[in-house]
Amino acid sequence: EGPDGARLTMPADAMVLALGGASWPRLGSDGFWTRFLSAAGIDVQPLEAANCGVTIAWSPALADRHAGAPLKRIAMTCAGETHRGEAIITRQGLEGGVVYALSRAIRETLHRDGSANLTIDLRPDLTIDALAGRLASARKGDSRSNMLRKAAQLAPSAIALLREAGGTEVPAESQALATRIKNLPLTITGLADITHAISSAGGLAWHELDTHFMVKKMPGVFAAGEMIDWDAPTGGYLLQACMASGRAAGHGAVNYIGAGLSAGAPRDQ
Repeated sequence: EGPDGARLTMPADAMVLALGGASWPRLGSDGFWTRFLSAAGIDVQPLEAANCGVTIAWSPALADRHAGAPLKRIAMTCAGETHRGEAIITRQGLEGGVVYALSRAIRETLHRDGSANLTIDLRPDLTIDALAGRLASARKGDSRSNMLRKAAQLAPSAIALLREAGGTEVPAESQALATRIKNLPLTITGLADITHAISSAGGLAWHELDTHFMVKKMPGVFAAGEMIDWDAPTGGYLLQACMASGRAAGHGAVNYIGAGLSAGAPRDQ
């Protein structure tokens, strides 16, 4: 729109669309563009949360006491995929880098099954036997919490998760306890809302683009960044990929204009 709010129409030889996905819409990326491309018969997949937190039905006690607490140096597994890193307990579930890394596996499992089984290894640097040995040699007379804190080196938040997954009870025998610490089962009920996701999946299907990022059904129109259907990794990787695809689309537009001029095609502007 122009300064006076009136809509402007400008002819162009080529156009690069970099309209984003649908995460954090209050900042301008609301996915509004999807309806226009869909109306033109272009395959646009629904925009969904990616690199986002997950929801878990915590007990009120855990949510009240440990929301905001970190889980450091852990490993998480979902649908056979494992990543190591850190997470944060929220009132609604879990967030953090290791959760984001699993977001695609979690999302696909939720679509298929309605829920997703998550396994947390609270001590991925130790084998079950090594951890069981430490637990067995703990000082007699220590409370269960002190034993877990000293022998297993678990933070209060990790101990709380251990009790949460076991219905407040944890195994007494060292081998069984070590196995639980390294295979803590949780059930994910959903993904955090897309409006608070770091990025989004879905969007313009790859098969709708040529090798120069031009929309095949719209000659002269190119696309880049999160509006394309891909599961972007978080952080600098996401930014790098968006900028790289933008550069590729820009080069595609320049080459498209150049090819049209060399062929004697009319040029509006």
